[in-house]
Amino acid sequence: MKIGLVGLPKSGKTTLFNLLTGSQVATSRYDTGRTELHTGIARVPDERVDRLTAIFQPKKTTFATFEVVDLAGIAKGERGGLETKEFRNADALLHVVRAFPDDALGAADPKRDIVDLETELLLSDLEVVERRLERLEASIKKRRTDVEVKEQEVLRRAKERLEAETPLRAAGLSDDDARAIRGFTFLSQKPILHCLNVDEKAIGEGDRVVERYGLADIARQPGTRVAWASAVIEAEVAQLAGEEQQAFLADLGLAEPAIRRLLRECFALLGLVSFFTVGDDEVRAWPIPAGTRAQDAAGTVHSDIARGFIRAEVTAYDEIIAANGSFADIRAKGQLRLEGKDYPVRDGEICHFRFNVAK
Repeated sequence: MKIGLVGLPKSGKTTLFNLLTGSQVATSRYDTGRTELHTGIARVPDERVDRLTAIFQPKKTTFATFEVVDLAGIAKGERGGLETKEFRNADALLHVVRAFPDDALGAADPKRDIVDLETELLLSDLEVVERRLERLEASIKKRRTDVEVKEQEVLRRAKERLEAETPLRAAGLSDDDARAIRGFTFLSQKPILHCLNVDEKAIGEGDRVVERYGLADIARQPGTRVAWASAVIEAEVAQLAGEEQQAFLADLGLAEPAIRRLLRECFALLGLVSFFTVGDDEVRAWPIPAGTRAQDAAGTVHSDIARGFIRAEVTAYDEIIAANGSFADIRAKGQLRLEGKDYPVRDGEICHFRFNVAK
């Protein structure tokens, strides 16, 4: 799964990309001319993985991850970069919003910047719709087919929403209509997380950014979240470790680095949950879409396991912690469940898949 990182120039977007992925991409004061993309892998912090690792003492620990694609800053009216295929194929968007003063740009206005960015997404999608409708009209005149007529109807409705300045994620499209246009990778159809990049003085009021900047209406829109972080402070936190880091965070009034919370927000925005496999060799979090069937979840571990799926042995995270990792105790208490291939795997469950692949 992939997050597309986007923002207006000088929002701190690339700094945040480096923090999310552990990369060292150079930032630039004027970067809108940059056309290349930067990609990286973000590891999702999970205290449950830490606790399972402490119990099982495996040779290897693997956290859930997702891909992050960093697009060059999008200035108002300059949305050419939005057409980049790698970016349009993202499953969700992370919009970095400047919420700190700047000598050249002046006071922060997150609501204005959010509206400006959304406008560029809308206009980009509208251009795609209009081009496709032109081709459809010509094609239908030559040979009318039910498939193309249906597509034309859906795109006309989408065009009406876009012209009304409504992102497609909030357009109230039916499931059938949404599926019909998914292949166009419309940017305004993707879930979006607006992350306000605040300065150090505002960290204490970070949880009030929605109220402070009048973003309640935006936060209530479907497929939309609002979060915050301070890229500058997070960069300092990342340079520290252990007690020194904890002391620095305590001075700021933070229980953990804000980047960890942001990573979890991105993971949730993608509609993902994690199940775990545990043992002496490895403790691992496996990211899957919420509601994934047990057989499909087994396929994320290995395709052969899905092909030869027999059943899943499942227990809850809290139960394995209470038993200090003893599966014998779990079985004795009747807490190890046997589930079939259609069982929807839930977040945090520990799974062991039984399978048999005939030669």
